[in-house]
Amino acid sequence: MNQTADYFFTVIVPVYNEAGNILRIEKELGDFLQTAPERVCVLLVNDGSTDGSGELIREVCARQPHFYYIAFAENGGLSAALKAGIDYACSEYVGYIDADLQTAPGDFRLLLEHAGAYEMVTGIRSNRKDGWVKKLSSRIANGFRRAMTGDGIEDTGCPLKIIRSDYAKRIPFFTGMHRFLPALIQLQHGRVKQVPVRHFPRISGESKYHLWNRLAGPFKDCFAYRWMKKRYIRYRVAESNLTD
Repeated sequence: MNQTADYFFTVIVPVYNEAGNILRIEKELGDFLQTAPERVCVLLVNDGSTDGSGELIREVCARQPHFYYIAFAENGGLSAALKAGIDYACSEYVGYIDADLQTAPGDFRLLLEHAGAYEMVTGIRSNRKDGWVKKLSSRIANGFRRAMTGDGIEDTGCPLKIIRSDYAKRIPFFTGMHRFLPALIQLQHGRVKQVPVRHFPRISGESKYHLWNRLAGPFKDCFAYRWMKKRYIRYRVAESNLTD
């Protein structure tokens, strides 16, 4: 039996070469689990790390009863790690936070307040603590994406989100899809709520993104989304004699 089925909410944490942050993840997410309003577990997705993150993840999961992990055979990228986490999670809701902990696990409480009324709740990073190049590139990419998708999302790159699992599992996945999660939920006529959350500077490790992949990739992916949006298949079953 998949243990995540025993929980209301699974927090997915994609990890790629974040050895310096693994013990912080254990502490901060562990603290959140103790005070969370619902039963919550953590699913660490080791995305082919080569810096010792895998060993630390196994140690953490061995001593923490609500921490689980899956490990890729090789690096697949953030979108692949998110897809794997969603595929393996069996809880009613899934969530996402970056391993750099520039957002606070405790702020999941703010998002969970709206879980029953929305299919997705996503954070908006308040008073961002990134450098000006990162903030400028994000602003440009977000503006272009909003114009292309019409999703109305202010900060799609905020790595603090919760999604109803049945909607998450129907997301059409592709490389770069992590930039379009709200729009992909809206494709299913899902409701999306935006909530301000805290933001902090990166303490350990290095960002996996730079000016080029913050701009070039999202621009190309926007055209892929527009193509897919026109061809997206929706259906509702009115009747069936199948049994569970």
